[in-house]
Amino acid sequence: MKPLFIEATKSTPKIEYNPELRIVKINGQSFPENAYKFYEPIFVWLDELLKELNDELIVDFNLLYFNTSSSKCLINLIDNLEDAYNNNKKITINWHYDIDNDSARECGEEFKEDVKLPFNILPIETES
Repeated sequence: MKPLFIEATKSTPKIEYNPELRIVKINGQSFPENAYKFYEPIFVWLDELLKELNDELIVDFNLLYFNTSSSKCLINLIDNLEDAYNNNKKITINWHYDIDNDSARECGEEFKEDVKLPFNILPIETES
């Protein structure tokens, strides 16, 4: 599968996939005017990746903020990963959150409750 790179903007996260490491990284903030329009090509890309996936895939989320419509898209992404996991694909989600951001941690915990695939909630310590 080809690498993926979507540069971050003021309202959208940076999304990148390194095929050698088999890691998808979603970093930044997500509050685009139309979240579905932003995430739709990523859904298509992810479906193709999951069809071809023969090795483990790690998906790292590190979102400082996301709005409700982005949350729905993230749930869809996680559901797609869960479906692939249930079809014997090796997938792990790492949900990174700033230790000072309780809402990010709580969102990760809520997402984790709905899935059976490996889902790690990992604090990031920031320097003061």
